[in-house]
Amino acid sequence: MTEREKMRAGALYSAGAPELAEARRRAKELCQRFNQTAVSSPAEGEAVLRALLGGAGEDLCVQPMFWCDYGENIQMGSHVEINHNCVILDCAPVTFGDHVFIGPNCGFYTAGHPLDAATRNAGLEYARPITVGDNVWFGGNVTVLPGVTIGAGSVIGGGSVVSRDIPPNSVAVGNPCRVVKEILQEEPQREA
Repeated sequence: MTEREKMRAGALYSAGAPELAEARRRAKELCQRFNQTAVSSPAEGEAVLRALLGGAGEDLCVQPMFWCDYGENIQMGSHVEINHNCVILDCAPVTFGDHVFIGPNCGFYTAGHPLDAATRNAGLEYARPITVGDNVWFGGNVTVLPGVTIGAGSVIGGGSVVSRDIPPNSVAVGNPCRVVKEILQEEPQREA
């Protein structure tokens, strides 16, 4: 089994393996090109971003600076908006549904490291997927850790560290992030 296959299977793998190092180098070069062109040439920036990502729907809005490890493991739905300074460590799949809004300085980290120092010092790590449903909103400075699923319609408060699954239609905040209320169908707003 190659190191890439181990990574995708969720097993311990060597991140320093040449094929993985080369894939990360390619992704960093594309991220750098995107970050340099997204403002001055939006069409070119979007083309670079689409070459980087594993897949993306329509109406994608990503602000620089944007960084990821591989890019190919990121799937974005339609109408995804990502504010400045997003980092996605996509050693495992990271999937965003439609109409996802991500505030500034957010991080999505699929990579994890063994608790055992000897194993960790040997350069081994593991990865767990992150899945985000439709219509999710992340406030600024949110960190999502390996293996988390966030249900559709949820709102994650700014500064939260999400280490466990969040059910659909929830407002969740804090470190560790926890559900503080369920989102109910709101009455239509009336103009004054």
